[in-house]
Amino acid sequence: MPDALDDLTILRTYLQRARETVLWKLEGLSERDVRRPLTPTGTNLLGVVKHLASVDVEYLGSCFGHPWPEPMPWMAEDGEHNADMWATREESREWVVDLYRRVWQHGDHTLATVGLDDLGEVPWWPEERRHPSLRRVLVHVVAETNRHAGQMDILREQLDGPVGMLRTAPNLPPEDEAWWEAYRARLQAVADEFA
Repeated sequence: MPDALDDLTILRTYLQRARETVLWKLEGLSERDVRRPLTPTGTNLLGVVKHLASVDVEYLGSCFGHPWPEPMPWMAEDGEHNADMWATREESREWVVDLYRRVWQHGDHTLATVGLDDLGEVPWWPEERRHPSLRRVLVHVVAETNRHAGQMDILREQLDGPVGMLRTAPNLPPEDEAWWEAYRARLQAVADEFA
């Protein structure tokens, strides 16, 4: 039986679900924990949200003639390297989250006014791919958002345990802590056989 939903509805649904997952990963954490660099390259939860706001506004805005009306100094040509990957002292969690939500609306306006087969321009892509359709760009943004949501899932699990795609749907077996400890020990034992 064919899917009754059109491509745009399907892609928008997957994008919105990923966007909401990204914000869920911040819930209940202290200001320190959302900012802590948790990898050798400094990856932190709030920085990932700021980065995704930047990605969304460029791909689903500027690339289709719908530039973001507010300054984003971290994206300037002379901006500091990786400035989109962390929030400054002045950029509160509330500000970053609000920015991300407003960026969604901006991108959704593009999705409502540009056809999936209409071409945009991604100036930083190689010449042979520089003029992709909105469909291709939207798939790229869905993939990028989900990739970062996966990073955030692992970081959040390491911080305090919550895992999964949504608070109400972790996509994991409903087992207790003892089961998970035994499961992890079993996996470790198999890995150790290859030491």
